[in-house]
Amino acid sequence: MWKQLLSAVLTAGVAAASPFATAAEPYPSKTIQLVVPYTPGGNTDLLGRIIAQKLGEAWNQTVVVENRPGAGGTTGVTQVARSKPDGHTLVLAAFGNILVAQSLYKNLSYDPATDLIPVVLLATPPTIVTVTPSLPVKDIKGLIAYAKANPGKLNYGSSGAGTSNHLFGELFASMADVRMTHVPYKGSGPAITDLMAGTIQLNFAPLPLVRQQIKAGSLRALAVTGSQRSPALPDVPTVAEAGLAGYEGNGWFALMVPKGTPRDVVTKLNAEVNRILKSPDVRTALETEGADPIGGTPADATRSMEQGIAKWRGLVGKLELKLE
Repeated sequence: MWKQLLSAVLTAGVAAASPFATAAEPYPSKTIQLVVPYTPGGNTDLLGRIIAQKLGEAWNQTVVVENRPGAGGTTGVTQVARSKPDGHTLVLAAFGNILVAQSLYKNLSYDPATDLIPVVLLATPPTIVTVTPSLPVKDIKGLIAYAKANPGKLNYGSSGAGTSNHLFGELFASMADVRMTHVPYKGSGPAITDLMAGTIQLNFAPLPLVRQQIKAGSLRALAVTGSQRSPALPDVPTVAEAGLAGYEGNGWFALMVPKGTPRDVVTKLNAEVNRILKSPDVRTALETEGADPIGGTPADATRSMEQGIAKWRGLVGKLELKLE
């Protein structure tokens, strides 16, 4: 209770300059809707369901996950940006619909920096360069050699145009000077299903969706896209280690709310999600799947968003990528 009182006092003192309103009633006062802008079963969906379950338990309130895939994850974000800013509609925002959306889409209906408020940064996990075992390559150097010998014939899947695993593939192709064919899906789950079936040969895949298949030998992990190896796959090198110096790509997940959401609601959400991320069971679950929980303040999340937008804008511009 003292946190709410302190927040109310601080908000009152800066009301004239604050972009947030003050909540008029106790929060939460009704069912919370957490929009996941991708299909069920993907890494964004898995993370969203962990947060939803824990929020519901902590506040004794129903938290419903609504999957709203489409347009590279921007459909769901659009829905939340236009929702009532009372803290009862949240979005599990990701790399594609926040960090690169403005650079990619000609007619994006929202501005990530002004129409939404970052509540907390959740995780920035790498992906795994994963191939079907029928592809005759064993490592990154072999993958590059195969792509050079077969220009345009190597099909790689993603969870949608403009998503992280799409851009990670484009970054790889650009730095390796190879030509690959991008095959967009409406989520990571369908893309992995087709990778398993051999319909596509390559995926920059979320670890939770391919970890068991890699261990079983039904998929082959070539490298990790981040700057360091994953504790979940310690024997798998980074792309940079494996032969493509300077390569790095990390996902980005944050909880966001519509502009105008009351400051004390944002503060309460931030505090509770930070507590959730620090809980032993959640930390273990995320770290086991290669996603170190981050947390921090809304300002930290905003800073990370701004840095990511600046970083990836350059690649999108260089490649002249544009989506409708």
